[in-house]
Amino acid sequence: MFDKVLIANRGEIALRILRACRDLGIKTVAVHSQADRDLLHVRLADESICIGPAKPLDSYLNIPAIISAAEVVDAVAIHPGYGFLSEKADFAERVEKSGFIFIGPNSDTIKVMGDKLSAINAMKKVGVPCLPGSNGPLSGDLTLAKKIAKQVGYPIILKAAGGGGGRGMRVVNTEASLKPSISLTQQEAAAAFQDDRIYIEKYLENPRHVEFQVLMDNFGNGVHLGERDCSLQRRHQKVLEESPAFGIEPCVREELGALCIEACREIGYRGVGTFEFLYEKGEFFFIEMNTRIQVEHPVTEMVTGIDLVKEQLKVAAGEELKISQKDVTYNGHAIECRINAEDAKTFRPSPGKVTYFHPPAGPGVRVDSHLYTGYSVPPNYDSLVAKLICHGKTREEAIVRARNALGEFVIEGICTNISLHLDLVSDATFMSGNHTINYLESKLR
Repeated sequence: MFDKVLIANRGEIALRILRACRDLGIKTVAVHSQADRDLLHVRLADESICIGPAKPLDSYLNIPAIISAAEVVDAVAIHPGYGFLSEKADFAERVEKSGFIFIGPNSDTIKVMGDKLSAINAMKKVGVPCLPGSNGPLSGDLTLAKKIAKQVGYPIILKAAGGGGGRGMRVVNTEASLKPSISLTQQEAAAAFQDDRIYIEKYLENPRHVEFQVLMDNFGNGVHLGERDCSLQRRHQKVLEESPAFGIEPCVREELGALCIEACREIGYRGVGTFEFLYEKGEFFFIEMNTRIQVEHPVTEMVTGIDLVKEQLKVAAGEELKISQKDVTYNGHAIECRINAEDAKTFRPSPGKVTYFHPPAGPGVRVDSHLYTGYSVPPNYDSLVAKLICHGKTREEAIVRARNALGEFVIEGICTNISLHLDLVSDATFMSGNHTINYLESKLR
C-alpha cells in the first residue's frame, strides 16, 4: 500500500479521500489554494501545501504546481478526485512521467474515453448499445450532414467530440436549422474544448439517465456494482441520484453490467468508472464513460456495502481485486441529495460564512460535507457543499428518511437548496418513479 498520497482536490471529495486513506494507514498531503486554507481536510491532513491563488487555473488546474508539490513532500501517488484535472489525460500522463502513480486509469485510456467518438467506437466493438448517429465527426459537407440527419431521423442532437459537463450540445428539430446549428456548435466546441469536431446522434426526447458503476484491477478482474438513476437534472447537472434505478429488472442489470465489464477489458481499464446511458422504452443507449470517482458514488456504497474509494486506492497500488461478481449483493435503496450553496429559486450562488451547521443523523443517514460552523464558503468554486445520502430497506423508506433528514438539516449564514430537495422528495411524480431527465426543468418553469 502507498506510504503517502497527495489529494489534488478540495471540498467534500478531498475529505472523503483523506478518510479512506486513513482507514488504509496512508499518510495524506492536502494541496490547497490561498482561499482554501481553512478547509477541513487541510486541517486534518498529515501535511498541507499551498499551490497558488484562489483562481482554479492558478491552483487546482495548475499541473506544474501540483507535480512540484508532490515532489516536495515525497508523495507516492496522486488522487485527482472528481472535476478539475480528474479526467485530463495530459495530467495523468505528467503524473506518470514524473514517477508518481495516478489513482485512476492510465492516460491512454482516459484519452480514448475522453473523446466521445473513440469511446462510442470502443463500445460498439463489444456490443454495448449506442444511439444511431454519424459514426464519426461531421465533415464540411452540408449535403452529407443533411443525409445523415435524415437517416437518423429528426430530432437529432449535435455533440462535441471532446465535450462534457453538459456543454457543446445542441438539439436540431428541422433540416432548415441544421446549417446554423452546426456552425454554432463547432464554435462552442472549439472555445470550450479546443476541438471543433462534432457529431450527430439521435435525440431521445424523454429518456431517463441511468449509469453503471464498475471496478477493475490491473489483471483484468472486474465487477459492476449495479446502476444509479440520475434523471433529476437541471441544465444537464445532476441534482438527486438513487440506486438501484426504479423498474430495472435484475436480469437486465446483469446483462448490461457484464457488457460494461467486457468493454473495460477491451480498453484495458483500471480503477473505478461509470458508464452513462439514456434509457427509454426499455432500451439502453451508451452516451459516455466517466473515468473517475463520481459525485454520486455514495448511493452505490450504501446499497452494496463496498467502499469505492478504498477499492480505488487498493487497485492503484497494484492489489488484485478480492471481490467477484457473485460477492456483489444489493441491499435496499439509497438516495443522494446534492446540497448546494445557492438560492433555491434563482440558483444564484451564495458564498459566505456558515454561522451554524447542524447535519442530520439517525439510522440510514450519511452526510458527506466539508462544512463546519465558522467556515466561509469561497465564491471561486462549484457550489456543492454537502451530500445527504439516505438508505432504507425499500425505496419508500429511503425517501421518507431523506425527507426527515432534510427537515433536520440546518445550514445558516448562506442560502442552500435544501428546500428544493424537500419539495422533490415529496413530489408525486418522483415518488412514483415516472420522472425523466426533462422533469425537473419542466417543474421549475
